[in-house]
Amino acid sequence: MNLTSGPTPLEIGKATSLTPRMPGAQTPRNAGPSKFDRLAWRSSRALREIFRFLVAARRRYALRGATGILAFCLLWNGVALAQPNDFGDLRGLREYLGPAIRVQKRHLQRLLAERDIVGAAVGLTANGEPAIKVFTKSQAIMSVPQKLDGFPVEIEMTGEFQSAARLDRESSSVDAGRARRNSARIFARPVPVGVSAGNERECSSGTIAARVIDGTGRVYALSNNHVFALENTAPINSNILQPGLANVRCQFMADNVIAKLSRYAEIDFSRTATNTVDAAIAATSSSLLGNATPRNGFGAPDSETVSAFVGQKVQKYGERTRLTRGQVKAINATVLVEYDSGTARFTNQIVVGSPEVFIRAGDSGSLLVTRSGAHPVGLLFAGAKGGRTAIANPINSVLNALGVSIDGE
Repeated sequence: MNLTSGPTPLEIGKATSLTPRMPGAQTPRNAGPSKFDRLAWRSSRALREIFRFLVAARRRYALRGATGILAFCLLWNGVALAQPNDFGDLRGLREYLGPAIRVQKRHLQRLLAERDIVGAAVGLTANGEPAIKVFTKSQAIMSVPQKLDGFPVEIEMTGEFQSAARLDRESSSVDAGRARRNSARIFARPVPVGVSAGNERECSSGTIAARVIDGTGRVYALSNNHVFALENTAPINSNILQPGLANVRCQFMADNVIAKLSRYAEIDFSRTATNTVDAAIAATSSSLLGNATPRNGFGAPDSETVSAFVGQKVQKYGERTRLTRGQVKAINATVLVEYDSGTARFTNQIVVGSPEVFIRAGDSGSLLVTRSGAHPVGLLFAGAKGGRTAIANPINSVLNALGVSIDGE
């Protein structure tokens, strides 16, 4: 990953190149075909893994207190046996899905060589068993087996995954033709997070994810590269406006400047790239940017981040669709995302699904948080046209790449 940065009024440091470490852990061997064997395996494996999860779960999933963690682990052991359809247990964690993740990686190149396949990930079947998830842009007949190394393969037709950039521009042309600007999207300073913002050099709009700070306490606005840095093309120190130009008939107004582009993680536009984040930050101040959403949102995010797991209940607040709720349906996704600048491949992504519309053009940059506690999980940047499937960067990858932390509660 290449990080582009430059001087700002706050004297931001030099550019660096960072490669976020992929989390990994030892995982169990594949269970036998017998239902009894599978249930017994879960039970015995749970007991063997309790102490490892006592350490990992506290840090990664925002559990507090040894008593709470122990209860969590023991509850999982009972739920795995009694209610295989309840995904509120540890089966959705990366540690449990490790064997399936290794199989996914082993077959990934062959899967993505299929013309209609736009992504592959790991999730759970309706019965709670690990599965390889394959996402396609059409219902074309493909040579995808029903199982890969013993794991079931589930195919879902999502259509192409797109950054909201191109759809944002389509929305911009509509907004630009309106008779008056949408004043409902202009907020008094300090502006909330989860609202419209964009770069002065393009008539588009995205969403401010969160207020973040670096190690010295300097304050920044967080969003996507394609919102703040315009797919690697915007100059450092260019103005970031609230609202984005799409919401003010494409007319620049100096009073709407709330930040200056500070740094961004460059996107490699290639079908073989290993991008992990679409992210950028802009230098601002607490007098210009608050840290909570508008009143109809989830409020201020917690400063403590958590990792995504399959079945996790999440929500986001964005410029276009406001507060929406969904569920993590797959992790460790490798997806092909369409941008104006070309196709970019992203690895280790989070896939969110919802029966209703979850994301639309203009929601790019929304912060994905847990429904309980509003712990940051990811940074939304892409989705399918129907709006019911969204892609997010893991939030810890974003924060590590940019050298900042969430300035929340």
